[in-house]
Amino acid sequence: MTGRNRQRILGDRVKGARIGARHARERASQALREADAAECLLWSEQMEAYGGPAQPSPTIDQCLNAGYAWLEVKCQRCEARASLALEAVHRPRDTPIWKLEASLKCRACRTPRYAPRVQMVRLAREPKIGPYAWVHPEDDR
Repeated sequence: MTGRNRQRILGDRVKGARIGARHARERASQALREADAAECLLWSEQMEAYGGPAQPSPTIDQCLNAGYAWLEVKCQRCEARASLALEAVHRPRDTPIWKLEASLKCRACRTPRYAPRVQMVRLAREPKIGPYAWVHPEDDR
């Protein structure tokens, strides 16, 4: 006696539901990527046009998800500009971008006692300005 078993009766419905769930998950991740990109673009335009406000800002993870992997900064003293790779920042990925500003210092015009702060300019998908070559502090002597 070979009758219709559960696998045969319900198998197509389960496969269809699995395909639908996978498709919905892909659409949701694409929508999240677009929302992150819009937020990064808004913050960048605000910072470049008006110089602020820096809060609220997207997180490092949102920037990387949207494809904005570079942060452009400018020294408040010597006006030197640089691009920083957000992937190289040693902070948790849920840290907002504005919290990085206090820890960023200019390497071009620093002295042994004083390193001026930098101002965040914008987020970028590609580096428009050459990144600083990293120099170990002990190599400066």
